[in-house]
Amino acid sequence: MIRKTLSASLLAALFLATPALAEEATIGRPIEGGSLHQGHLDMVAYYVPRGDLLEVTANFAPKAGGDPLRVVMGLANSDSVAFSIPGYPGSLYAFSRSGKEVTVSTETDTSQRADATMP
Repeated sequence: MIRKTLSASLLAALFLATPALAEEATIGRPIEGGSLHQGHLDMVAYYVPRGDLLEVTANFAPKAGGDPLRVVMGLANSDSVAFSIPGYPGSLYAFSRSGKEVTVSTETDTSQRADATMP
């Protein structure tokens, strides 16, 4: 009896576990593009030097159609920032700078279904 209960609990935990998926791109030179395609948005980012800052521009395009979004930020060396896009819950976008490289990543919570979270 204990063995059946334990097996059923383990099986249920495996089906209920919804790991987060992650994607990452590193941009190593000015105007070099990096792209991410996970979740509800496609994203392309690049940077241009502005004094001591790297001005990073990220363009987001909804996969289901709609207006694109643009985010522009200045990153100093060792800066990092993370945010989600309003209207698209479940995805976290992170930007970090190390020297002349900018790493962009996204983590998507797979427990949210596309048809339940789209505006």
